[in-house]
Amino acid sequence: MNIKMICFGAMALSMVAGSALAAGDTGTSALDDPAKMQPFYTDSSMKTMVGNDDFVKAWKALSPDDQTAMMAACEDEAKDANATNSHPEFCSSVKQNGGSK
Repeated sequence: MNIKMICFGAMALSMVAGSALAAGDTGTSALDDPAKMQPFYTDSSMKTMVGNDDFVKAWKALSPDDQTAMMAACEDEAKDANATNSHPEFCSSVKQNGGSK
């Protein structure tokens, strides 16, 4: 009975831990959150960025944790530059206008 419970517990733990680890590799980042990204764009499709002054205002309105997460996501995109990186204009604006604080 005890061996059954230990095996069942180990299997359940591996399934839970495995799915949690897999979720970290899905590529979702702070840059994929529309609520956080919308203030940086002039349109709902998020294709046209706001001007530098409005960008800085929107950047300063973010929490320090959100700023750090966005800068880290931009650094990750720069390291892994490929066709799936969809925020090069935003990340260059972060570096130019907001990233230096």
